Amino acid sequence: MAALENRPFVKMNGLGNEIVVLDLRDAPLAVPEEEARALARPQALPFDQIMALYPPRSEGTAAFVRIINADGSEAGACGNGTRCIALYEAGRTGEHHIVFESVAGLLDCTVSATRAASGATAAVTADMGVPHFGWRDIPLAGPVADTRAIELQAGPADAPVLRAPSVVNVGNPHAVFWVEDVTSVDLGRYGPELEHHPVFPERANISAAQIVSPQHIVLKVWERGAGLTRACGSAACAAAVAAARNGLTGRRVTVTLPGGDLVIDWRESDDHILMTGPAEFEFEGRLTAAMLGAPTGVA
Repeated sequence: MAALENRPFVKMNGLGNEIVVLDLRDAPLAVPEEEARALARPQALPFDQIMALYPPRSEGTAAFVRIINADGSEAGACGNGTRCIALYEAGRTGEHHIVFESVAGLLDCTVSATRAASGATAAVTADMGVPHFGWRDIPLAGPVADTRAIELQAGPADAPVLRAPSVVNVGNPHAVFWVEDVTSVDLGRYGPELEHHPVFPERANISAAQIVSPQHIVLKVWERGAGLTRACGSAACAAAVAAARNGLTGRRVTVTLPGGDLVIDWRESDDHILMTGPAEFEFEGRLTAAMLGAPTGVA
């Protein structure tokens, strides 16, 4: 029997970023890597991230959350997933203000509506914490003089398609490449090699970012452990703070991803990143042995 067999789930999305919520607070089971990979298959319950909720570790928090990618690896942050679990918890408890714990720290969320039901959508603001720019914090394989632009490129050596990214940690390592036109970048080709480049000992999320105006960025993301995605909240935060740090935009911007828009406000008073965008319920059910890749029909 699969470890997660018969466990209830809720399928949600944030800007098309496919999220599976597993509430394991009453039975804190690990999420086996092989079961996560099996569940992500197109014929099962394809997702970008599982948001697994465990009993809280600190007073005043709703749950400790672990974030599992489609390849079974664990992530430190997922902005779209955070908005989804905030809406899930709001629908369950009626609370507007919800705080979760994660390996990256506290996730403070505000939900615009509390009477959530299947098919409901709400705007959610999530405090994604403080960005980290030091090479050890990202982390990089070795010291660099300035993380606003590091020596890294992809494509032909004499005519690189991507070059000199800004790097930052927003719960996860991120590399943001500045481009003239995101539609011209084949991130499905270059994303895998850059994600696994030796300069990133813990791999990295890879983004191509186009500055439209001082208030607007267009973004395409290859997500570590998930691949090309319609939206990545932490990547939107990374692009916004990197753009502001490079003097390309102000500290409050709209980031347009294939799935839609996020508003990112890098608050000047305390350097916290506030991300606002939609979260949506899709459907709920129970995990089956077939979905989890386990043999069926065995007594």
